[in-house]
Amino acid sequence: MDTQSPWLDDDQQDLWQALLTVVIALPAVLDRQLQKDAGISNFEYGVLARLSMADQATMRLSDLARLCDSTLPRLSKVMDRFESRGWVARRPDPGDGRYTLATLTDTGRQKLVESAPGHVEQVKRLVFDPLSAAQRRHLGAALSRIAATVRQETEGH
Repeated sequence: MDTQSPWLDDDQQDLWQALLTVVIALPAVLDRQLQKDAGISNFEYGVLARLSMADQATMRLSDLARLCDSTLPRLSKVMDRFESRGWVARRPDPGDGRYTLATLTDTGRQKLVESAPGHVEQVKRLVFDPLSAAQRRHLGAALSRIAATVRQETEGH
């Protein structure tokens, strides 16, 4: 293969098109299921899930935004909605008042618990069920390498 070519070869093009389908269409399919079953978006579900996994279900908004691949303004709008529904509570970080902490409330945890079964079923059906255990391991290894490269790029290194 000519590594200087400005074009993708046929195998690369096929892989790229499949990856684009997953990156673009999968979130849309997950959004539809979550909107229909739980009244929240895939992004909102991800925010609730990330908070639930944090120590004491509390995290700095800036860290949560980074983990959710979000901007702080986008996350702040979601936090406004969540706070109005009683799903999160925000307060200044006592260790550094320049930061704001978000804590998942019991009501927010309940929303996540209620939303999870349909979402998990959909993820398993779309992502895991079509693959053998070996394919899942290979995909995991490949995606980890791609994700690390993308993270480096987004962090400016």
